Amino acid sequence: MVEGQIPFDAALARLKPLFEDAAILKIAHNMKHDLLVLSRYGIDVAPIDDAMLMSYALDSGRGDHRLEELARNYCGHEALTFASVTGAGRNFLGFARAALTAATEYAAEQADISLRLWRVLKPRLLAERMTTVYETLERPMVATLARMERRGVMVERATLSRLSGEFAQDMARLEAEIFELAGESFNLGSPKQLGDILFGKMGLPGAKKTATGAWSTSASVLEDLAVAGNDFSRRILDWRQLSKLKSTYADALPGYINAETGRVHTSYALAATTTGRLSSSEPNLQNIPVRNEAGRKIRKAFVSAPGHVLISADYSQIELRLLAHIADIPQLRRAFAENLDIHAMTASEMFNVPIKDMPPETRRRAKAINFGIIYGISAFGLANQLSIPREEASAYIKRYFERFPGIRDYMDSTRKTVREKGEVSTIFGRVYHFPGISSANASDRAFYERAAINAPIQGAAADIIRRAMIRMDDALARAGLSAQMLLQVHDELVFEAPNDEAEATIELARRVMEQAPAPAVHLAVPLKVDARAAANWDEAH
Repeated sequence: MVEGQIPFDAALARLKPLFEDAAILKIAHNMKHDLLVLSRYGIDVAPIDDAMLMSYALDSGRGDHRLEELARNYCGHEALTFASVTGAGRNFLGFARAALTAATEYAAEQADISLRLWRVLKPRLLAERMTTVYETLERPMVATLARMERRGVMVERATLSRLSGEFAQDMARLEAEIFELAGESFNLGSPKQLGDILFGKMGLPGAKKTATGAWSTSASVLEDLAVAGNDFSRRILDWRQLSKLKSTYADALPGYINAETGRVHTSYALAATTTGRLSSSEPNLQNIPVRNEAGRKIRKAFVSAPGHVLISADYSQIELRLLAHIADIPQLRRAFAENLDIHAMTASEMFNVPIKDMPPETRRRAKAINFGIIYGISAFGLANQLSIPREEASAYIKRYFERFPGIRDYMDSTRKTVREKGEVSTIFGRVYHFPGISSANASDRAFYERAAINAPIQGAAADIIRRAMIRMDDALARAGLSAQMLLQVHDELVFEAPNDEAEATIELARRVMEQAPAPAVHLAVPLKVDARAAANWDEAH
């Protein structure tokens, strides 16, 4: 301690009553970080306001919500950056070792700017009717996510080590096969060398040049070749996926296991996406593939504590259900109300095949169309996905809109809205801004139109799971359950519960999640949550 400073424990003792006083509002920017730090010393900060989340509720899609950017926009001030105080790269010192004068100036400026921003943004919430969005969908998530991050999730080092070895062996096998097909060995991690093999030596079709003049070997280029039946590009894709799983998860996750807790504590970002979906980092647990065996193996390493189980509760087809509600599609609404197989029903509508006699391939095609339509899939994209001629894919999409005209009407009206207003909104009042819709570039405008069509659906799904998460801890406490919510991954929540509480936790989680839209919105279709318990995340999913 520097001479003249207040002793650490004495400072905390004086600050704790202030931070916990319900009559005093605490204001900051990115408040979750502050809550996490202070919670380590037994301080529960409340009530709060967060300038970053106010900006996000008001201006999603318009720009950056970092304090430095907001200070520049609203205060005309160039704020100190964290790196200017702590150093960066090889010169990184960390905040604890930074010069006292610089650290004090930085911390004081952060507090000052946060208050200045609050004075500007708080009135805007009321004037622009965003108070409810901020107070019900944004601010309560700060404490919810802080608790989740503090809990963390157990990950088995031994499982990851074994998987790293397995992936290395599989990669070596693929390398040998790739080199044999190429007729020579080369650096698989070099896009230039791979491009020379694919489009120079092999002369494959679909060659594209990047801005640097090199051949493009992006995933989409390789996937197009693989769909056309090229085994070489398929093996490259498989090798890349294994390489990413090995480096990003099997090898890297052990380094994230906290020495004190023995758990991995990811960090969730609230204001990082346009649609309200959360993102996670350090480590990113939202990009682990679940549709292939290798990705599912990674999930097996996420385990429950002794005497406990992990519970995965996942919304079933929530975006299709929201499409049925928002676009008012009678066939889809009826199918969901009657708990029918939605993809089989769609196939029956489109291809005039009785559901009881539905071939698996016909259902698969309907499933691809159902999900593809939400994301604005083109005939070219659908053709690639289903390995069919583009003309056939175009006919499928045309027939789909003929059978479900409400979807076309929704898309047309959304395009009209975003062109006229530059924004669209969800059923919960969240507004997404698309300033790029006025671009002079036609392909840019088309991109923003597709994003605007998807935003009310994906955004409503994000809002619903937020509402469920905000209510969950209190619901568990009222039920006398000691289960804890650990992770959120897209439409899925992961809990850890004692063995003897598993069934009760599943029942409660399902109920809270399915009832999350009410009372703000009463959906025309029921929500459905699939939930089960197991010793690891993969088996629970």
